[in-house]
Amino acid sequence: MAKTRVTNSIRRLRFEHDEMTQQALAEQVGLTRQTINAIELGKYSPSLEAAFRIAEVFDVPLTEVFGYDEKAT
Repeated sequence: MAKTRVTNSIRRLRFEHDEMTQQALAEQVGLTRQTINAIELGKYSPSLEAAFRIAEVFDVPLTEVFGYDEKAT
């Protein structure tokens, strides 16, 4: 599976929020733990709605969670 150009800071944000588990984040945003893991690893791009829900959990702007790497292939 190829990596996506969408980058993210989910792992760091989880750590900064009392070392939140992938499972806890998944439950809060309505995704599976496996999906959160795939997003963190850059193997899957979340829907726009899911991306906003993730940012909302951490109470940060969307751009603090996700970015776009134009140079990635």
